[in-house]
Amino acid sequence: MRLLGLGKIDFYIIKKFLGTYFFAIVIIISIAVVFDIAEKVEDFIEKEATLKAIIFDYYVNFIPYFANLFSSLFTFIAVIFFTSKMAYNTEIIAILSSGVSFRRMMYPYFIAALIIAIFSFILMAYVIPPANEDRIIFEYTYVRNPIRNTDKDIHLQIEPGLFVYMKSYNVTNDIGYKFAMERFEDGILKSKLTSDYAKWDSTMAKWTIRNYFIRDIDSIGVESIRTGSKIDTTLNMKPEEFKRMKNFTEMMTLPELNAFIEEQYMQGADNVVELLIDKYGRVAYPFSTFILTIIGVSLSSRKIRGGIGMHIGFGLLLSFSYLLFMRFTTMFAITGSMDPFFAVWLPNILYAIIAIFLYRMAPK
Repeated sequence: MRLLGLGKIDFYIIKKFLGTYFFAIVIIISIAVVFDIAEKVEDFIEKEATLKAIIFDYYVNFIPYFANLFSSLFTFIAVIFFTSKMAYNTEIIAILSSGVSFRRMMYPYFIAALIIAIFSFILMAYVIPPANEDRIIFEYTYVRNPIRNTDKDIHLQIEPGLFVYMKSYNVTNDIGYKFAMERFEDGILKSKLTSDYAKWDSTMAKWTIRNYFIRDIDSIGVESIRTGSKIDTTLNMKPEEFKRMKNFTEMMTLPELNAFIEEQYMQGADNVVELLIDKYGRVAYPFSTFILTIIGVSLSSRKIRGGIGMHIGFGLLLSFSYLLFMRFTTMFAITGSMDPFFAVWLPNILYAIIAIFLYRMAPK
């Protein structure tokens, strides 16, 4: 009994596909590591990074991140390369002449693409984020500047009906300047606190608010005023929220990212679109493996003037145009001109149409 209906030819194609894919990754990653070392070696020496930290905290975690980042490109290169070679060795003609249809010949390609897509999704959703934590912390320790919060006019909804405002936040001293807090009930302002600053007290795990002025409004609209020099309060807000690195979502698994998006929705944060783009991309990006596989096979399954080099050149042009278009639509989503889900999936939709067209033309 044949596994999944696969024969010798199918296993031959799958072996070629996956073998070329992982070989391309090894070659490109090796080059990337060499260039990265050359670029950062002065920082490593200047900030006295240990060899153990460089290897295990940075490059062991850098390699899977970089490999998955260009997984679709590696897939495309692999398909173009070995399929072109099969075409110029007349192996494609031999397969089709044996009674195997072009559609049937695509079956092992889809099996291999499915393996790569599942592998890529698992990496993006669950494996790479924990690894990214060590890599990114290493970068901020030995390569980049220390973390600073440059946000101004910070607005947060820390729980339903409770809003916080700060003019700025100092991550070194954990102080929020020009601190204000408003409490609403059924859309009606019930209390407003303004103060010079709020400082985090790590020993008590509370916020200490200095030089405050509180205006309370009762049910019939009568106001009362309270003032003081110091008041301690417990808020659903921690200093870590203001010390997050720029690319901190790369350290979140998919369940953690989903939970964080819900939290940001509640707080009325302005970075929800970027978070949704990250979330949708963790599914859309692996799915592109199937689209680029169809395009690659359709382009390289026949002999053309110019040989394998022409196939690879045209394939790279199409692949980079896909990546560029993906960035382009993402920018539209960030500016609010396009729905995040549609922006992330639009490149797949467009290139799926191109893939279907090329697929139908290929047997001819």
